Amino acid sequence: MPKFSANLSMLFQDYAFLDRFDAAARAGFEAVEYVSPYEYAADAIAQRLRANGLTQALFNLPVGNWDKGERGLAILPERKAEFRRSVETAIDYAQALGCTQVNCLAGIVPHGIDRGVLRSTFVENLAYAADTLGSAGIRLLIEPINDRVDIPGFFLTGSRQALVIIGDVGSENLFLQYDIYHMQLMEGDLARSIEANLSRIAHIQIADNPGRHEPGTGEINCPFLFAHLDRIGYAGWVGAEYQPREGTEAGLGWFRPFAAARKPE
Repeated sequence: MPKFSANLSMLFQDYAFLDRFDAAARAGFEAVEYVSPYEYAADAIAQRLRANGLTQALFNLPVGNWDKGERGLAILPERKAEFRRSVETAIDYAQALGCTQVNCLAGIVPHGIDRGVLRSTFVENLAYAADTLGSAGIRLLIEPINDRVDIPGFFLTGSRQALVIIGDVGSENLFLQYDIYHMQLMEGDLARSIEANLSRIAHIQIADNPGRHEPGTGEINCPFLFAHLDRIGYAGWVGAEYQPREGTEAGLGWFRPFAAARKPE
């Protein structure tokens, strides 16, 4: 049975960030994830995790200035030093939160820089980060994101592209974060792709399409995919990373059977 992580950057938005940990636990989630912990003290987050018996499943390396539209630093040649500092920051938080994996957002393609330069920068930065994080016992992930709807201009947009880059980096500590919503938009053939690349997939995220809403609101056969994950032996977390249509609690009907089945008797 899949185990689900609540993405607190999208779910429980009617609560202050730290209170979302309590709300996620009350709803039956066993783990949480989010875009960024860095705006909060690590010990304050760790306290909420402990108080609610939650696992910190994942968060991202620092992505730059999110409010100004930045979505990652890893492809930007002029910001290599900042990227390396961001790795150290992520390690500090991961160790404080007991988190064993972090995701690296590649970034948006800037005007006027050759894509080959961006790609070589990405490979170099990933090699550094994979090695540094691996020494701290933390896995590094990269995530393809659709550039059609959510992040126009994003550099990494497909699982095949990501897997080739993982091969070029050549690290055993670099994995794929597979977002079902993004890959439905960019590739389709979800079940086959997940199964074929299972050994490199360290985290999965889910939202339906169109709209990026709850499972069961769109075209993706989420019950089939959840059963498929069991059949192929996926043991990682599935991040509930979607935009609730009418409030988080009102839209958790898809999740409650899983929460009930995993609840200790």
